[in-house]
Amino acid sequence: MNNFIFRHIDNSALIVFRIIFGLLCFLESVGAIFTGWVKRTLIDPDFTFSFIGFDWLQPLPGNWMYAYYALMGVFGLFVMIGFKYRLSIIAFTIMWTATYLMQKASYNNHYYLLVMLSAIMILMPANRYLSIDAKLNPKIKSISMPIWCSYVFIAQMFIVYTYGAIAKLYPDWLDTTFLETILKGKQKYFLIGDFLQNKSLHYFLAYGGILFDGLVIPLLLFKPTRNFAFLASIFFHVFNSIVFQIGIFPFLSLAFILFFYPPKTIKNLFLKKKQFYDESRVIVPKYKEALISLFCIYFTIQLILPLRHWVIEDHVLWTEEGHRLSWRMMLRSKSGISNFYIVDKKTNTKTKIDLDQYLTNKQRHLVSTKPDAIWQFAQRLKNQFAANGLDIAVYVDCYVSINGRPHKKLVDSASDLAGIDWDPFKHSTWLLPSNLD
Repeated sequence: MNNFIFRHIDNSALIVFRIIFGLLCFLESVGAIFTGWVKRTLIDPDFTFSFIGFDWLQPLPGNWMYAYYALMGVFGLFVMIGFKYRLSIIAFTIMWTATYLMQKASYNNHYYLLVMLSAIMILMPANRYLSIDAKLNPKIKSISMPIWCSYVFIAQMFIVYTYGAIAKLYPDWLDTTFLETILKGKQKYFLIGDFLQNKSLHYFLAYGGILFDGLVIPLLLFKPTRNFAFLASIFFHVFNSIVFQIGIFPFLSLAFILFFYPPKTIKNLFLKKKQFYDESRVIVPKYKEALISLFCIYFTIQLILPLRHWVIEDHVLWTEEGHRLSWRMMLRSKSGISNFYIVDKKTNTKTKIDLDQYLTNKQRHLVSTKPDAIWQFAQRLKNQFAANGLDIAVYVDCYVSINGRPHKKLVDSASDLAGIDWDPFKHSTWLLPSNLD
């Protein structure tokens, strides 16, 4: 075991990855400011829908979230240049995780992936070469790293892609219903809009997506197919970036390919002046047991989390229970209509809530399609009216359409959501059956 995971190899791949990773962290942070994402998602709303249990985690008041994201961008740059690396990556990880947990209106799998990768990067000796830290403190300079540094990234991406492939094995993906639905919204794209409506393309993307996700990691590991897999990755991720505009995820995914090529190839391509390490020494650190235990626990959780929806009643597309943190990427298009009613328990007066007074457009979509957000908003109404001395019940009429199907009632309108507790380990019985195949 020690010879397997603690054997040292040239660290060129990790050094180049650190530079790309830090740059992407910077671009993600400042890009969120300049594209208006921070304003729409964190500043304009009166409150955000945090992950349940983190309701106390809300954006800073006023325009301070601009400064927050700018500071994250600075930490990203520090990671890139290797300045105060450990402190910078820890700070970025904490800040990024906080913004991830404080809002669900713009949930994206690459936000979750960035949380995981930032945490992993804390443990990496990524500032040992071509960094300001190594220049200021030559004692830390090194041209090697333990091979587990590569294996961890490979294992993480294998989990991401494999579960992404498995999740696509359902009827609406296989018959291209979902792709046809989502690509209709791209019809006005310059030059490619009409091409994206081609049914043959939909089938190519559907089955090509399954094959790519399921096979890309094994093909990258196998030398005869590595270059083919690399070219396929470029096409796949560039296409996704252009058509679906999913931020840094495509480029981050391409950066991982550094760890699949021989270290000497990476060194010769990117760090020509660097001395190549070829001693293959085994250096077992004192903390080996803690490190092995940590990664065993981490990857066990990563393997279990995406499976939890199989033991929850009804279909995950309908209930959303087990959807997040499961690499269920680009799988469904949902629209909904919801009306919230409060009933004063003392006078039995029923009042319809004007959602425009409470929510942004994106949040209205959230409380019209996502059961956990529906419950959270009901609780917020309960607490707000309780502060004014009123004891209320909250009832919801909600109709949801999945992948263009007719709208169907999601919530039992006779259930008082204000009086129901949330149990993350059980199915919410106030959700009506889906009857999805």
